[in-house]
Amino acid sequence: MPNPYNVLFLCTGNSARSIMAEAILNFKGRPNFTAYSAGSHPSGQVRPEALRQLEIAHIPSRNLCSKSWDEFSQPGAPQLDFVLTVCDNAAKEVCPVWPSQPMTAHWAVPDPAAVRGSQAEIERAFRDAFLILDRRISLFLCLPLKTLDRLALKRELDNIGQTSNQSTTTNAAPLATGFER
Repeated sequence: MPNPYNVLFLCTGNSARSIMAEAILNFKGRPNFTAYSAGSHPSGQVRPEALRQLEIAHIPSRNLCSKSWDEFSQPGAPQLDFVLTVCDNAAKEVCPVWPSQPMTAHWAVPDPAAVRGSQAEIERAFRDAFLILDRRISLFLCLPLKTLDRLALKRELDNIGQTSNQSTTTNAAPLATGFER
């Protein structure tokens, strides 16, 4: 079996959005993808509201933890194929040098951890973030990665980053196209 594509999701705190994205892609994308997440300034904790969204969707969350993006620029780190930022702050920061020169894109998702209000409002913010990530990852999984050249792939990744949960338009091919490496 060919090696899976390695995908790193980045945000500042690595406590909610990037954690949910890692879990969603690992759940939906195996065996063709292996997802990771990290933060520029990791909080050291995963938000319980993020774990709750994964639990509701029956997505495993057992080994998720908040970690620094520096782990992925060290010798022996996974060779990354894609690095996707999911928060505006991380997108503006100077990232470490990724040895494998991965494809990058920015998929901004509103920060549910920044929401102040009732417990219901906070839960809704985490649910909305989860749904946006789930939709974008589903679109990503439909891309015919083997047949797209680098420029076309970059364009598709950027387009996915512009989609909201309600958007259903994409030029992506069906999942049945395969993911051979």
